[in-house]
Amino acid sequence: WNQRYLTYFFLQSFVGYLSSVPRRSTGCLIEQLSEEKYECMVCCDIIRLMAPVWSCQSCYHVFHLNCIKKWARSPASQADVSAEGWRCPACQNVALKQPTSYTCFCGKVTNPEWQRSEIPHSCGNMCGKKRSGVDCNHPCNILCHPGPCPQCPAFVTKSCICGKTSQPMRCGQGTVLQCDKVCGAILNCADHTCAQVCHSGACQPCQLQVQQVCYCGVTTREVLCGTDKEGFDGSGHFSCEKTCGLMLNCEAHRCQQVCHHGRCQPCPRSPSLVKTCPCGQTPLTKLLDLGYSERRSCSDPIPSCGKTCNKPLACGSSDTIHLCEKLCHEGSCGPCSLTSTIRCRCGCKTKEVPCATIQKEEELVFTCEKRCNKKRSCGRHKCGELCCVNSEHKCLLICGYKLNCGLHRCQETCHRGNCDPCWQSSFDELTCHCGLTVLYPPIACGTKPPECKNMCTRRHECDHPVFHNCHSEEKCPPCTYLTQKWCMGKHEQRSNIPCHLQDISCGLTCNKILPCENHRCRRICHRGECLADGSCQQPCVLPRPDCGHPCSAPCHPGSSCPRTTCTAKVSVQCDCGRRKERVVCTEATSSYQRYAAIAMASKLSDMQLGDSMDIGPLLTKKEAKQTRLECDQECATLERNRRLADALQIDTSADPFNIRSTSVYSDSLKDDARKDLKFVTEVEEEIKNLVELANKGKQPKRSHCFPPMNREHRKIIHELAEVYAVESVSYDSEPKRNVVITAQKGKSACPNSTLTSLIERETTARAPPPIAHIKQHSSKAASGSTWSKMVKEEPVIDYFDVQD
Repeated sequence: WNQRYLTYFFLQSFVGYLSSVPRRSTGCLIEQLSEEKYECMVCCDIIRLMAPVWSCQSCYHVFHLNCIKKWARSPASQADVSAEGWRCPACQNVALKQPTSYTCFCGKVTNPEWQRSEIPHSCGNMCGKKRSGVDCNHPCNILCHPGPCPQCPAFVTKSCICGKTSQPMRCGQGTVLQCDKVCGAILNCADHTCAQVCHSGACQPCQLQVQQVCYCGVTTREVLCGTDKEGFDGSGHFSCEKTCGLMLNCEAHRCQQVCHHGRCQPCPRSPSLVKTCPCGQTPLTKLLDLGYSERRSCSDPIPSCGKTCNKPLACGSSDTIHLCEKLCHEGSCGPCSLTSTIRCRCGCKTKEVPCATIQKEEELVFTCEKRCNKKRSCGRHKCGELCCVNSEHKCLLICGYKLNCGLHRCQETCHRGNCDPCWQSSFDELTCHCGLTVLYPPIACGTKPPECKNMCTRRHECDHPVFHNCHSEEKCPPCTYLTQKWCMGKHEQRSNIPCHLQDISCGLTCNKILPCENHRCRRICHRGECLADGSCQQPCVLPRPDCGHPCSAPCHPGSSCPRTTCTAKVSVQCDCGRRKERVVCTEATSSYQRYAAIAMASKLSDMQLGDSMDIGPLLTKKEAKQTRLECDQECATLERNRRLADALQIDTSADPFNIRSTSVYSDSLKDDARKDLKFVTEVEEEIKNLVELANKGKQPKRSHCFPPMNREHRKIIHELAEVYAVESVSYDSEPKRNVVITAQKGKSACPNSTLTSLIERETTARAPPPIAHIKQHSSKAASGSTWSKMVKEEPVIDYFDVQD
């Protein structure tokens, strides 16, 4: 391990050496430009030998002059910090001056001519630019070239940090010389010298602990040697910020100043210092003329002039100054009998307070309860301070965001932008799972294991060949080896199925017999039990004893069918077969029973005369299934037209009586038309015009969009469109759902009779229908015929009485 560790650091040092030699990058640029292998980063095209170019002075990338001009003018190149300047596409360095001309690399010659023996885009003269070294004053002495200038080859004599030793070294080299001698410089205390070895920067403060006494001699402390020395004349004392309290020269009063340096001031009540009365309005010389005694010592009272004091008090405001209302007096003024308007620190609120509560000017300002809502310097948190007066809202919270490693959190104060990368590193080797690929330390925190090119060596669930590389994830990718597998229901076997797929469905119905033994599973091919959720809920298929239809109740194995009403649909029609409807089985049965009761009542008269009748057919199930609807007026009209055509020998295929035109409209459509005949008329007119345009025009299709309407009106349009052979589709959602109809040429056609004319013909007054003359049979054999034959017997109509 030690050998590999040393090899790693040797390689790191060699890479650092290569990065510190700019001649190699310069030589690479010269080679690529000379062989026309260098690409412009803006247009991704080759830079030719004679093409005008521009070179960045920060990253030394070379661009086409026209490309960099367009880039500098584009909005994408503008700097984010300020409105001025543009960013280099490579290094993002902000430049204020835009590229305007084609110059050589050193900037001496404009529009340089290309010479075959010289470096492309150079002037061929000495570069002469200042080198990148800090202390190097020698210009670059090689020919005009791209890229950075090489290090200065000259040697100079440099001194160490402390200046005691010197030695020759290469100019511009950033190495700092440091000798092994003691610094010896005088420290901040001016009593001791620096004991550190030759170092850079100022010497550290003296670290010796000394005991200091305050100026008044009351308080002591232990601090570093030299503390407060500069501010107090080197005496080593300090101020305890308390009242001095030393006896003054008058030996009657004590010093009231804060702990201070030097001797105390003279007594402020000394006769030599006091020249006026306490209020300061009248000199003491005038008061002596009025008979007041002269002051001999500081203990003597100061005579009063008797005037109002008028000294400014601490209360009041910036506009109004309150004055003392007492007579000239000694000591403090007040209290004031007025009120003051004080303002909070942030200036948002004011309030009135009695002046008696204000003793100092600092009490004219109070703290309100308004919290500052301005953002702090981090841009994430709000200030939140009560009555804030800060101009800069610095955030002192800890950032705490997770770093890029995902293991540690940022410990810096809350800041803008992204957090710095995690600075913690590991000195353990980082390997892939198989251990063949290794990353040597130091390894930055959060570094992922290296990618390995070898095949995965983990144990897999199947025995198929492995096709994926070594990985650091815990689970291996699914096996994609193609195999043959049965579907979940064992219906069929499929091939070319990836190994990791388990639930394969063939898409067929399961069709397995359920535990009830009456039904089969209707689910699509599935895994597990067919009735995993409970018992069978399919409808029972056993026939009912009364009508023969299935029971339809939920499956009930082991118990008899419940007595419920049959909900099966049966088809019924009238005698002529024109009317057809699907009704519930119970309704059809009740209708037949009512029909049979009427027939039996009509035969009672024959039974009273001694005739007999067979009621067996009226009680059979077969006749119940043959329940008939009653023929309406339109059925009678069709039967009349048919008989009239037979009598007059008219071909019915020509539809002379508009039989087919009237039968195309359903009964529900007729009922809807009777409710809103005006709407039906407008719709039929639109469909008729659309069909005529489609059949007469050149275009194969014509469309029309109806405005949004309710569901009933849309239903009428769809049914009428079927009659006219027009396609109808509904679009959009409620309440803006509308219908679009499309008529096709040669397919769409208008019926012989419109629904509007049919409804109007039905509503107008019509002549009474012809009277049917039924043949009378006097024989008993005829009277004993069944009821069903009698109903189906055709009446004899006198066609000479028929009216159109």
